[in-house]
Amino acid sequence: METRRIDPVNCSVGRALSVVGERWSLLIVREALDGARRFGEFHSRLGIAKNLLASRLDTLVTADVMRRVPYQEPGDRQRFAYELTEQGQALRPTLLALLEWGDRYLADAQGPSVVVRHHPVDDASACEEPVRVVLECAAGHSHLAPEDVLRTPGPGARFVDAS
Repeated sequence: METRRIDPVNCSVGRALSVVGERWSLLIVREALDGARRFGEFHSRLGIAKNLLASRLDTLVTADVMRRVPYQEPGDRQRFAYELTEQGQALRPTLLALLEWGDRYLADAQGPSVVVRHHPVDDASACEEPVRVVLECAAGHSHLAPEDVLRTPGPGARFVDAS
């Protein structure tokens, strides 16, 4: 008896990984979220080879995760800074989830090297408590356990026959 299953090739996870699935790409986004804008800043913060950095920045710009913004210092040629687009900014929860997982399973014995805290721009409501990623359904049920989450076909699902 043949059953149908969702085609694993038609997958948003796979598409996302084609853009940011390489180690340096997410580290570049992390540094941009922390304020890096110029090629030299990314290079010095990450210690990445310049040719690899240029390639990863090109990929992120092509995918609309970052945009190039021209600037020119007096007496120098025009250069480009890199800014996160809306798509790039939307990767923050992904990076926080990876950080949380890494802190839980891979941190040094002394603990995590970074703690992300609640600190809104308007300072008035800053509580400074650690931030965590929480799974929540559209009905508002939060703190879902991994076993309480099920992948189901979406409107763009394609199916393959499975024996």
